[in-house]
Order: sequence, then C-alpha cells, then structure tokens
Amino acid sequence: MKPQELALSFELITEADMPELTVVMTRAFDDDARKHLGQERGGPEGYDNGDFFRRWLFGYRESVGYKVVLEGEVIGAIIVWILEPGHNVLGTMFVDPHFQDIGVGRQTWRFVESTYPETKSWRLATPDWAIKNHHFYQKCGFRKVESDPIIPETEGQTIYFKDMCEGLAQRNDQT
Repeated sequence: MKPQELALSFELITEADMPELTVVMTRAFDDDARKHLGQERGGPEGYDNGDFFRRWLFGYRESVGYKVVLEGEVIGAIIVWILEPGHNVLGTMFVDPHFQDIGVGRQTWRFVESTYPETKSWRLATPDWAIKNHHFYQKCGFRKVESDPIIPETEGQTIYFKDMCEGLAQRNDQT
C-alpha cells in the first residue's frame, strides 16, 4: 500500500528558525543515539546548540536549507549543497521522531529531487550504525560506494551515491 501524501510544506530556513529547528534536530539525533548506540545524547558537532546550522547552512553560499512543516508545526529539515557542475550533496536530513515512519522522509526527498531537476548526481555520508538511514537512502535509490571525490572519507561513515542521469536514461529507454 502506498502511503498517503501528507500536507507538508517546505520553506527556506532563516536565522529566526534556528531555535525551533535546533530543538527538533536535538530530539531526532538523540532518539537515534538512544536506539542505535544506547546513549542518551549524540549527534554531529553543534546539533544541539545551533552551531551545526551556523556552520553547514549559513557558512556556505552553496548550502540551501528547508524546514519541513506539517499543519504549521516544524517537524524536520534538510540541508543540501547545490554545486556548479550539478553533482550535489545531501548535507543532512532529519525528522522529529514523533513524525517518523509516516512518509515524511520520502516526501521530503521527492521535494528535493523535483526542486533540483538539473542535478546529475546526489551523494551523502551517514553513520555506519544508523541502520534506519541506510534503509531509507537505499529506498530512495542511493547505493553504497567505497569513496567519492566530493565527500571526504571519514571513519565510521558510509558514503552513498545516486546517479540521476542513470534513472533518466532508463526512463527514456522505456518510452
């Protein structure tokens, strides 16, 4: 059965959104740390005080961030890096644990792909232990790769790649 489309909206992140987004991000990453690592807290540097956004979203002109909103409530966010040659990076994506497993992630990823149709490829890195993330990215068409020229290799991270031209070629062959 196909999940029902949610009435999500995607709005550009501003500095004013940081306090609310930091609360949601902290909840999401701490939930993962509890489930997968048996730790009460855990996430990338600055995930719980806004520094993550200051560094990775507001620190680069290539970064674009969208908050995910459902019925006026911010329930997640995504940061993408849109690079000149069209080989883009998913920097982060998170959903409040109260809204996971209902299609928010899939719908958010479809939004990203439709917003950047000229993308030739997407890539990302996710922690090795984040099994749920691995399943999600594979469902979205990503495949594990050993290395990537854009994503630096970091111990404890798995790199994923999605060739958007490959899917386009397959669709064109079928028409």
